[in-house]
Amino acid sequence: MRIVAALGGNALLRRGEHPDADVQLHHVREAARSLAELVEAGHEVVVTHGNGPQIGLLAVESETDPALTVPYPLDVLGAQTQGMIGTLLARELIARLPSRAVAAVVTHTEVDPHDPAFTHPSKFIGQPLTDRQAVRLSRELGWSTAQDGPVRRRVVPSPEPRAVLEAPVVRQLLGGRTVVICAGGGGVPVVRDPVTGLVTGVEAVVDKDRTAALLAEQLDADALLILTDVTHVFTAFGTSRPRPLLTATPARLRALDLPEGSMRPKAEAAASFVERTGGLAAIGPLDNALGILLGTTGTTVAAVVPAAATPGRTS
Repeated sequence: MRIVAALGGNALLRRGEHPDADVQLHHVREAARSLAELVEAGHEVVVTHGNGPQIGLLAVESETDPALTVPYPLDVLGAQTQGMIGTLLARELIARLPSRAVAAVVTHTEVDPHDPAFTHPSKFIGQPLTDRQAVRLSRELGWSTAQDGPVRRRVVPSPEPRAVLEAPVVRQLLGGRTVVICAGGGGVPVVRDPVTGLVTGVEAVVDKDRTAALLAEQLDADALLILTDVTHVFTAFGTSRPRPLLTATPARLRALDLPEGSMRPKAEAAASFVERTGGLAAIGPLDNALGILLGTTGTTVAAVVPAAATPGRTS
């Protein structure tokens, strides 16, 4: 099978953890072991990853660096996170898969310059902020912030992805049995001039799960696995009695009341991929990608759910 495996940003750096390199390397090693199991089982694997915590950290550093007269734009910072996370993943996968080629590719995602998201920032990036920090950063740097659970975080525009420009290159690499790491952080957001063809970066962060679903579609992938720090999508989330959802149709998944800043984009990406391709999508734990594919853990999303697989049934 051809599989796109999407690693969540919080799967590499979890809420409340210090964004130190050794902390992220620990999670990358766990992810690499899980991803290597997919490859060793005979599957073609493309790995995408989030970058919310990482790009937020780089944005703060850039905005406050006295050596810069103008901070680096988000598209350039996004490319930096692709290199940073990509090299950590590549090194671990190279060590675990000595007989396979591994390549980390900086990729660009085309968006619509007139997307309404540019005037309605909604994508959370960076670390939690106190109310005082949020007010100061808004005043001094012009940042937009919003409530993310009990804390505030920076929000930036998140336009819909239209095409991953390097998808043909990724397809060629897969043909040579290469494990490909790409589309990190949703890809570097760019717009294309319809007359000159010139590609220009824009101040945004594309949702990495939607880009992963689009890339899976462009590559004719058989499955989209969204790997995160929870075992399942849960019904009655946030109550005293959440229940793991084992299987769901796209419609069932969309009907759930899921958090906008975390599980909702994952559910939307999974549902969209299944609807547009008829393929398999699943959401589950970072440390057991093969188990998610086999249906022994995680939430499987399919166009038709077998009668025996009652949504909400626990195993």
